[in-house]
Amino acid sequence: MLDLAAFATDPDSPEAREFAEALTAACHEIGFVYLTGHGVDAEVEARVFSAAEKFFALPEADRLAIVNTRSPHFRGYTRLGHEHTNGVSDRRDQIDIGPERDEPVVDEDAPRWMRLRGPNQWPPAVPEMQPAVATWMAQMERAARLVLRALAIGLGQPADRFDGVVAGDPEVLVKIIRYPAASAADPGVEASAAQGVGAHHDSGLLTFIMQDSVGGLQVLRGDSFVDAPWVPGAYILNLGEMLQLATNGYLRATKHRVVSPRNAQRISVAYFFNPAMEATLVPVELPPALAALAPGGQNANPDDPVLSTYGDNWLKFRIRSHPDVAAIHHPDLVISP
Repeated sequence: MLDLAAFATDPDSPEAREFAEALTAACHEIGFVYLTGHGVDAEVEARVFSAAEKFFALPEADRLAIVNTRSPHFRGYTRLGHEHTNGVSDRRDQIDIGPERDEPVVDEDAPRWMRLRGPNQWPPAVPEMQPAVATWMAQMERAARLVLRALAIGLGQPADRFDGVVAGDPEVLVKIIRYPAASAADPGVEASAAQGVGAHHDSGLLTFIMQDSVGGLQVLRGDSFVDAPWVPGAYILNLGEMLQLATNGYLRATKHRVVSPRNAQRISVAYFFNPAMEATLVPVELPPALAALAPGGQNANPDDPVLSTYGDNWLKFRIRSHPDVAAIHHPDLVISP
């Protein structure tokens, strides 16, 4: 458990330096951290959860009003089982929300990732969701920028080492997720092992997870997955592939998964703080003591390379995770079996 408050108050204080070093060590050794002192308003968090619960209680027709297959930007509602991890359907449904932008005009020779920019879809039946989520996103961005600066200091770099890749309009993403309870009576579902979301690591810089008390999140430690239960007032922080690549593997993008809950649905809200689409991460020149502990930044699977320009890496994830959206809107990017 690490407290961001001292760093937020005075990043030059001895307490802030101690936090930065502890955070960086934890992100090297484990890749997951419980973070308190983040400054996010508990009332805002409650409004986001309330809007999420109201949305998932809607009749299916109301949820499908913002189905993501209508969006070439992969925004909106993903139906139960329509997102895939490792080629297997995940047992969850969710809303994907990104930066609010106008519909782009994408030239034929523009980078392919330009197709990911565009407007969100907000549920007409839950009008309070948009202002609640927008307020929460603004508060989360402040916390994320502080964490990124603390990591830079912990790596022996100037505090602004990563500022350039998140300048202006970083490619943030919010996922509002429901994992239905997996009953032993459900056909084809093994309640103890149903894939809420399969083992994976994230694509960008930082992920903050706000979860309820139901449980199910698990983190890979060594060869085994261990539970990461709810802690009141704390976010679970983990790192994405881009920081792993930039630090030659000193910082870890640790695999994690969600096992379907048995007795009650689970709701979580994840905030992904990512580089701007056009940003390319330049490798960090680590101090010798840290460089000696860096095992390499690429993924172990050679068929899943980490791409240095974030837009390319993010498009890779979107196409792989949402084959139905890709087939409808981006058939030229889909690799036929």
